[in-house]
Amino acid sequence: MAVGEVRAAVPAPTAAGLANRRRSGARQAQQWLLTLLPAFPVLLLVLRLWRLSRQDMSTMLLLVQYVSPLGLLSALLIALVWAVPLVLLVLAVLGELLQVSAPDRFDPDRSLVAYASSRTPSWVLVVTATLAALTWQLRFLPALVMLLVWLVALRIRNRFPDRPRVLVTTGLILPVLVAAACYAWLGPAIWAALRHDELATAALLALPPAGALVLTGPVPARAAPALTRTLVYVVGALVPVLAGAVFLRVPLLPAVAVEVGAPVTREVVLGEAVTVTDRMTIVLEHSGEVRFLLNDEVRAQVLCPNASRMPASRVTVAGWPVEDTALDWMMPRRPVGVPDPRCAGLVPVAP
Repeated sequence: MAVGEVRAAVPAPTAAGLANRRRSGARQAQQWLLTLLPAFPVLLLVLRLWRLSRQDMSTMLLLVQYVSPLGLLSALLIALVWAVPLVLLVLAVLGELLQVSAPDRFDPDRSLVAYASSRTPSWVLVVTATLAALTWQLRFLPALVMLLVWLVALRIRNRFPDRPRVLVTTGLILPVLVAAACYAWLGPAIWAALRHDELATAALLALPPAGALVLTGPVPARAAPALTRTLVYVVGALVPVLAGAVFLRVPLLPAVAVEVGAPVTREVVLGEAVTVTDRMTIVLEHSGEVRFLLNDEVRAQVLCPNASRMPASRVTVAGWPVEDTALDWMMPRRPVGVPDPRCAGLVPVAP
């Protein structure tokens, strides 16, 4: 049999076969994503202990023995609670954008954004937006408003494509009103950020309200799949990096100052308390050295304030610091007293 006859005997791939092959590849990609997703928190916990131990394996094994897994998971949840609303809202916006721009490419079996947009109920998005409004810092709330304006405008355009008045209201009037309200509320804070040379804070407060006017309608159909896919890759690459950078700075152990020794040779050991046994108090110093202090020699132990919450910005909005969340602003705070002199090496001086 000739080579040409062999090639002719092989059936050419049909459009349905190519579509099934693409759907199969998309399902495999989603299965890999769901498989690797639970491994990310475990990796973060291991890296946090590795960093806390100053890359010393013996110290890390000691921390694994005494550090509570519930404490690790609680710190991980508190530190990364902002990431869940970000991922869900971005996927929902990109899914609505793909549907309104290229309806023929909106296939939940082939596209992750289409799958997320079609499978996420509206009440989940409402709860997600509420969680973000409570847990995001004030300087990121304009970006949240921008995402919500995009989501509402695009979803209404998909639900009511034949109602011009509704489309004009949600695509033009609503973004303009929202942007005007944001600038009226954030205007003094934007000028204050510029006066203090806090350009990043000024950009986070000033740019998103104007950006809410941009993505309220469709983009060119040919560019929509590539645009949504690229943005998914960008968000998928940035969120783990930001999450890791945030979590690796979260304190896992209480900062303490332990006073040991006789009155003449008294010493103050500064560090983080690992555990207290019936015979010893184990303290991890900031140099990475582990101190085993006999309980009979411990004269006093002081819990030092958390030094990681020192403000870096002087900008406020109606008395609300831009680095505080809504929960921080609304909840009553414990009065801050004078730090114990023995914690002088752990508590920095406020700027």
